[in-house]
Parts: sequence; structure tokens; C-alpha cells
Amino acid sequence: MITDPIADMLTRVRNAGAAQKADVLVPFSKLKWEIARILKDEGYISDVEKVQDIFPMIKITLKYANKKSAISKITRVSKPGRRVYRNHKDLPVVLNRLGIAIVSTSKGIFTNKKARQMKIGGEILCEVE
Repeated sequence: MITDPIADMLTRVRNAGAAQKADVLVPFSKLKWEIARILKDEGYISDVEKVQDIFPMIKITLKYANKKSAISKITRVSKPGRRVYRNHKDLPVVLNRLGIAIVSTSKGIFTNKKARQMKIGGEILCEVE
């Protein structure tokens, strides 16, 4: 039993990037699907698709440049033991606006830049550099 499935997904992506794997499989959930979709839209991974094994899984195809992963650092911010919520004015600036933070809002899952434009705050799930 996994107590924090998002942290498990981020760790799988981080480990696969460190081992220079082409792709990684994570168990499917709508929240993890949205996080993977945002990573693809922002250019950190090359592809994301839903595959059906015994259980539905998300296949994330990693992106590399000169044998280095496009994701140099991915960290979980809000954890089950300590949730982190921010107003739209207080959303973090990651790597001097070169990185992103993924925010869960009442309107859906967005990057910190998009949430700031929409003027909605929420729970900061993770930061990606």
C-alpha cells in the first residue's frame, strides 16, 4: 500500500531519468494523468499514454538532451502530513521562472504560471526544474 501515490510517481520518473530509461510505467489515476499531461505540455517529457495491462497504467516516455534528462530536479512540495496551500499572489517562482510548479486548484490542475494568470490559488503538488 502506497501512502503518497504522487510522490511514488515522481520518484519513479526521477529514478528512470537517472538510469536513462526510455520510459516508465506508473499506476493510473486521474490526478497522475493530469500531472503527466502538464509535464508533456511544458516539454519535460516526450509522450504520455494510457496502457492497459492487468491494471490501467500510465506510460511516460522520458526526454533526453545530450544524455541528460530534461527533468533535472522534481520534488514533492505538499505531502499528506503537511499540505501546502498558497494564494495566487504567493505561488512560488521556480528557478527564476525557468521551472514550473504544479498546482491543484478548484478549477483543475495547472502550472503556477497559468494559475497566477487565472488568479486562483491552491495546493502546490510539486516543483519541476
